[in-house]
Amino acid sequence: MPRSTIAHFSRPPRRSVLCAAAALLSLAAGPLAAQEAFPSKPIRFIVPYAAGGTTDLVARTVGARMAQTLGQPVIIENRAGAGGNIGMDAVAKSAPDGYTVGMGAISTNALNPHIYKKMPFDPRKDFTAIGQLGNSTIVLEVGAALPVKNVDELLAHVRKNPGLPYATAGAGTSMHLAGVLFAQISKTDWVHVPYKGSAPLITDLIGGQVPVAFDNLPASLPHIQSGKLRALAVAGAQRSPALPDVPTLAEAGLKDYAVEPWFGVYGPAGLPAAVAQRLSKALEDALAEPAVKDKLLAAGFTPRSSTAAEFDALTKREYERLGKVARSANMSNE
Repeated sequence: MPRSTIAHFSRPPRRSVLCAAAALLSLAAGPLAAQEAFPSKPIRFIVPYAAGGTTDLVARTVGARMAQTLGQPVIIENRAGAGGNIGMDAVAKSAPDGYTVGMGAISTNALNPHIYKKMPFDPRKDFTAIGQLGNSTIVLEVGAALPVKNVDELLAHVRKNPGLPYATAGAGTSMHLAGVLFAQISKTDWVHVPYKGSAPLITDLIGGQVPVAFDNLPASLPHIQSGKLRALAVAGAQRSPALPDVPTLAEAGLKDYAVEPWFGVYGPAGLPAAVAQRLSKALEDALAEPAVKDKLLAAGFTPRSSTAAEFDALTKREYERLGKVARSANMSNE
């Protein structure tokens, strides 16, 4: 066989070698390039509650700052209903690509599964934890129609009037949980009156239709500051920066009492690690921004960031803890 023929079969043309090398480089860089490209379009941030509430304010404030970091719009979508289950179900059933995330909470991802007969998702399996947003504050408050000035006076009044109604923004909410724990620890007997949101609750509390309530502080704060409502205590482990002179319920005599509604961001299960990390870092950076922190604190919300692993661990711990509380008190959303 001629030498030239042998050379022809043993040495591919230079063009073929270059094409093969380029193909290999393309395959190797493919996953990295895809990761680096995220996000390449707007991100949908589902808030499972109505517009205008605490969660909506937090999501819009934090989402706007995340958009600057990510270089893409973060679009807030309010999908209220069923105690937050409708919105979070939409997150659970979305594509695991990072373009849909949701604002889960102590209620949706820890309490609801124990008080709803049917749940559309399993918070232990159907989400990827991205990071914590922080804690809201629950305030124990009375209207002018109830002449009590502190927790001791309220306890005395409840014991003299067993079955006294107390209001919250809804059955199965963290405010409802706060009322249940109050009764358990103080050994008092009162009746839960659930409203559909804070706005009608506050209207009736100011008007004297209900005597006492547990509510999220951001909704009630303007009315406390104006003197229309009186704050007796806050439910968290520490005093609220927005109400530094108002004691915690533990300080007021209910030993070991603490209910701190937490909020955080979740994606659907199966979210790629690199995408989750990108979102987690953007969330962490947003919460570290002084302007963001100041706005949330002024509204009665305490920002608190965490790693994805820390937030996942918190969710699981709270799921177990609140299951025991709900069962012992026969809590139900009905």
